Order: sequence, then C-alpha cells, then structure tokens
Amino acid sequence: MDGIGGSVALVTGAGGGIGAAVAAALAEAGAVVAAADLDGVPYRVDVRDPGEVEELVGRVERELGPIGVLVSVAGVLVPGHAHETDDAAWRQTFAVNTDGVFHVCRAVARRMIPRRSGCIVTVASNAASVPRVGMAAYAASKAAARAFTQCLGLELAAHGIRCNVVSPGSTDTPMLRTLQAGDPVAGDLGTFRTGIPLGRVADPGDVADAVLFLASARSRHITMHDLLVDGGATLRA
Repeated sequence: MDGIGGSVALVTGAGGGIGAAVAAALAEAGAVVAAADLDGVPYRVDVRDPGEVEELVGRVERELGPIGVLVSVAGVLVPGHAHETDDAAWRQTFAVNTDGVFHVCRAVARRMIPRRSGCIVTVASNAASVPRVGMAAYAASKAAARAFTQCLGLELAAHGIRCNVVSPGSTDTPMLRTLQAGDPVAGDLGTFRTGIPLGRVADPGDVADAVLFLASARSRHITMHDLLVDGGATLRA
C-alpha cells in the first residue's frame, strides 16, 4: 500500500488480538514490522518502563532502520465500578494504556522530527467518548491516550508527521471474552449500552484495516482524527 511498503513499522501489543492483526496487515502491505509485546514476539518490551521503551526503539532503528510507522496497541482492561476500583488497578490501567502510549510516542517522535516524516496511530477505544458502566478506569485511560495523541499530532504537523487515533468498539479478542458482559450486539438497557447497529462484533482485521488506511499515503491529509470502528455503537457521540 502507498506509503507503507518498505517502511519500518513498530507495533506494540503485537502478541495477540488487535495488535497481532495490525502487525500482520502491515507486513502484508510491505512494511518491515517490529512486533513488540511482553512475550511471544521478536521484540520484548514493557511499555510502562520508559527505559525499556527507549532501548526498544533504539534497537529497532539499529536493526531494521528508521521507524516510519508507529502503532500503539498495548492495553489492559480491569473491569470494575469506579467506587470499587482500588489504587493498584487504577495505576496499572493508566500505566499501560496512557503512560505506555506516552513513552512509545515520545521515543519515536524524537527520532521522526529530524527526518520530517512519519505516521503515528494510537489504538484507543470507543469507551473514550461514551461512558461505560464498570469501565471507568479503562475509559478514562483511553480518553487520555486519545487526547495526548491528538495534541501530539498538532505539535508534529509542522514536521510532516501525522498522528491519528483508531477507536474500536466490541472486538472479538480475548479481552472482550473476559468481560462476560452479555451480548454486545443486542446491548443492555440496564447498563445503558445501546448495542451495535451493524449487528456484529468487529473482527481484529476490521480494526487493522482502519489502522492500515491511516498509516498509508491514502490518508496523507488526515491528522488528529479519531476513527471509530464500532459498528455505530457510539451513535457518533
């Protein structure tokens, strides 16, 4: 795909789910992919640790070349009502979903700026724009990651670097299956979920296709955008 073939792409959270689908899609489009996660992939990293992130980014650039595409997918979800969420769960959620995005984006952006090119995509969640029962920490962390990425895009636009967000809804991944929150397609009035108008849960490949578009030259005039991939579940809220 235009703008992707031959580029070095770093994908965090690439060990499974959406991250694995994104890594595979980028590779199929001709990118040289550095798949990073806690385990099970060529590049191990704990995105909570800025030192590990800096070491990872340096290693990728030494071994594969300048990073042209960054996709931050690594994330955790610890469900629970806000008043029942303990400090450890809150901190863990933000450490991965928000701090992790900051650490990786900062390390890569510093290298992209002198080259005056690059593309950054953060995978957030539609929970960042619509309140969800039992997901306060997750929603707040994803909203912070979304806002950070959009601010980063504003700051980096003058350097020719685009920063966008992809916000999935219910997607067929292990994370969704651990929620056991009823039928996401039908929704649940008791928890104020309206369901999915398109009548299906997303496949990880649906999200990967959105990332691929935003990473490609076909979206060369798009930055600071939040692309919802949720079958209409947020009703564009």
